[in-house]
Amino acid sequence: MQTTDPIKTHLPQVQEPRNDGIPLDLSWVKAVQANTSAIERRAATLPGRRSVKKDYQAAWLCKAISLMDLTTLSGDDSEGRVRRLCAKARQPVRADLLKALDMEGLTTGAICVYHDMVKTAVDALQGSGIPVAAVSTGFPAGLSPFHLRIAEIGESVSHGAEEIDIVITRRHVLQGNWQALYDEMAEMRAACGNAHVKAILATGELGSLRNVARASVVCMMAGADFIKTSTGKEPINATLPVTLTMIRAIRDYHDRTGIKVGYKPAGGISKAKDALVYLSMIKDELGDRWLQPDLFRFGASSLLGDIERQLEHHVTGGYSAGWRHAIG
Repeated sequence: MQTTDPIKTHLPQVQEPRNDGIPLDLSWVKAVQANTSAIERRAATLPGRRSVKKDYQAAWLCKAISLMDLTTLSGDDSEGRVRRLCAKARQPVRADLLKALDMEGLTTGAICVYHDMVKTAVDALQGSGIPVAAVSTGFPAGLSPFHLRIAEIGESVSHGAEEIDIVITRRHVLQGNWQALYDEMAEMRAACGNAHVKAILATGELGSLRNVARASVVCMMAGADFIKTSTGKEPINATLPVTLTMIRAIRDYHDRTGIKVGYKPAGGISKAKDALVYLSMIKDELGDRWLQPDLFRFGASSLLGDIERQLEHHVTGGYSAGWRHAIG
């Protein structure tokens, strides 16, 4: 599994052309449907259909770490907490375990923080190649004045954020105002400049899987580099039915345009076994190319701790207490 340059192996390598978007096609949007009962039945079968053990499981869990946006989005975030989180991103698993797994150099995919902590994170990650993602545009509600949301994107980019996680205006989806959603997304995409933009749909607040599917398509048409489930602050965050709906929209967009768009489930994924289910779904529905950091991320905080426990069990044969694998 190791190469002569393992650090570069595990850091995000953007290889695909960016999604520049296409003109809004309302006939396409309105034709999008979602068979909720069929989607839920398919999603319900996934946890029992894929099982990997021993070395294969360890390899998949290391893959999950490399696809992780290690995140802290709390009102009591401090510079010290963010620096500890960045240190964890550089060394996500104990060095002795990585050596035993032949995975030295493994890092997380990115660090995700509030705008106010971007400078701190960029400084703490200097020289690592790990990008900083900033949540922006009035996160999590996205209801601040629009010009301020656009200005916030610019500030985060100027402070060194290479990725911007924006939140859409949910009412545009709930009212079926696809032109307004397209225009909003396109302007936010333009404000990001060279920074990649992840569009957070807040799927738990969109009312139906059909709305989720249509919002996914519109955001991709407007130039989203990633579509993301949730802010992590909604009552319902990432779920398997929502994920299936969104990645099939990604597949359809790719089939029609040839453009690959990334996917990020966020919120509620805290166990290693859940991460394995999501990875198997991505492999089944989109293929191996989407199992790279430039096209897939987990939005997670506590997930890393459970994965590290599972890797320690794989190496030593014993489970350790959760406090031995603190995130920050």
